[in-house]
Amino acid sequence: MRALTTLLSKCTDQAYALMRIVCGFLFLNHGTQKLLSFPIEFPWPLNGMTTAAGYIELVGGTLIVLGLFTSPAAFLCSGMAAVGYWTVHAPQGLFPIANGGETIALYCFIFLFVATRGGEIWSIDNMLSRGRAQKT
Repeated sequence: MRALTTLLSKCTDQAYALMRIVCGFLFLNHGTQKLLSFPIEFPWPLNGMTTAAGYIELVGGTLIVLGLFTSPAAFLCSGMAAVGYWTVHAPQGLFPIANGGETIALYCFIFLFVATRGGEIWSIDNMLSRGRAQKT
């Protein structure tokens, strides 16, 4: 067990970057579904709230994948997911397993975590900050 813990502890930065990129990509797919009907058509009619959510998902998810303005983008996405949970899912029952809100609840807390850590490795934010540090 100690050997596994030692091995995994050497990969925390890479695991975080993969989580950020994959979750951002999955999130932006919700936006492409709503706004572009891709890869499948959105099953409900769009209104002002779902259209706004689609743009936040598409743009925010893309920024999170790229690691560009990562913290503010992730914070906005986290807030959008919280609003989505409480306005769409919670009225159908408090518990996510009962109201179909597991995914959006996970996005809320994953992106809150991403907002606290930022882009870190494999991000444009990190490349830009290293470039600024080398110039000074």
